[in-house]
Amino acid sequence: MITIKSHRDIERMIDAGKVLQEVFALLYEKISPGITTKDIDKIARECIIKNGALPSFLGVPNYFGGIDFPGAVCASVNEELIHGIPGDRIVKDGDIVSVDVGAILKGLQADACRTYLVGNVAEEARRLVKVTEECFFKALEQCYAGNRIRDISGAVQDHAESNGYSVVRDYTGHGIGREMHEDPEVPNFRTARRGPRLEPGMAIAIEPMINMGGYEVEVAANKWTVYTKDGKLCSHYENTVIITAGEPIVTTL
Repeated sequence: MITIKSHRDIERMIDAGKVLQEVFALLYEKISPGITTKDIDKIARECIIKNGALPSFLGVPNYFGGIDFPGAVCASVNEELIHGIPGDRIVKDGDIVSVDVGAILKGLQADACRTYLVGNVAEEARRLVKVTEECFFKALEQCYAGNRIRDISGAVQDHAESNGYSVVRDYTGHGIGREMHEDPEVPNFRTARRGPRLEPGMAIAIEPMINMGGYEVEVAANKWTVYTKDGKLCSHYENTVIITAGEPIVTTL
């Protein structure tokens, strides 16, 4: 659970996070009506490799009988929450597109997600994306040694629900470091367990997943893509955070 054991490790995780910062900046310029999710994947993959890193998601096994993940990013559109497989889907004016991406650099990981507004997006969708991002920053306020995971979870849930949205229960944030997914789980809602105390050296991926309608989700026939059961919009925002003895470090901002 205590992944980051030295200043060198911190520096390496920050460097991995900078790769994703560059990916997101490129995508901000490139994502527009007419681009395909495969195009998005190509841009991200080339950027990661150009920086001497490896795409974390590429080839991740599917333990439910589906194919190993074929992309460097998960590109999920509108009612698709997470794990959208890049392909020929054309992004249209008014869509929202979440791009979740990971990179491995010098043996350490970064994982982050942004939801992009494409063209003339309806105000209700813009508000959902904005509140989802705010949920992360409410959680970040709790990222101090001595607090518990449940403090992070509650901050996300309170902000989302106070704005009339629901919080996905079936998927959570996670520890991160030398592996993409490590302990502890970081739910976006309060559970019966308080979760472990935050300690210097812990690295976690905090990722609010917020739905406009109910919190129920389903998995597509490809055994990867997760979408809202009621077909309403959803949004996803994520950053990698290192807990220190003082202020938390967000490597992917």
